[in-house]
Amino acid sequence: MYHFINGYTAKIAGTEIGIKEPIATFSACYGEAFIVWHPLKYAELLAEKMDEHNANCWLVNTGWVGGKYGVGNRCDINITKQIVKEIQNGNLSKEEFEKFNTFNIDIPKKVNGVPDNILNPENSWNDINEYKSTLNNLARLFIENSKKYDLDKNQIFKNIITL
Repeated sequence: MYHFINGYTAKIAGTEIGIKEPIATFSACYGEAFIVWHPLKYAELLAEKMDEHNANCWLVNTGWVGGKYGVGNRCDINITKQIVKEIQNGNLSKEEFEKFNTFNIDIPKKVNGVPDNILNPENSWNDINEYKSTLNNLARLFIENSKKYDLDKNQIFKNIITL
């Protein structure tokens, strides 16, 4: 729910006027301009529906892999499609996962037909110090964005665990 409420995305060159390189941005519930209630209300509704229908939720990286903009590349659409296919056919839920502590999510160690090194972003960046700096900056952006919704990261994560 924390990630849904924050709605992290990026403005990208070619899709946004005047953008030369990606700029991190947030859109609550991935549609902030169109919501009328507080984002927590939508998160509660989503959690209720997921619970009611025993649905799983997956975050799939469709952004940059292998380094920052100008170094890495946009995630290949065929890789994204393969990951979604493995989610839909139920295979991905059977894989082994590792904890990605910064954002309290689990990352699969293996996905059929997908290079292992792009699953955990740390494994795909050549410059580990630049990776850590970029990761810390992104985490700070999440924390700052969460303040406008009065989100307590720890409380939100507790709610996810109990759903």
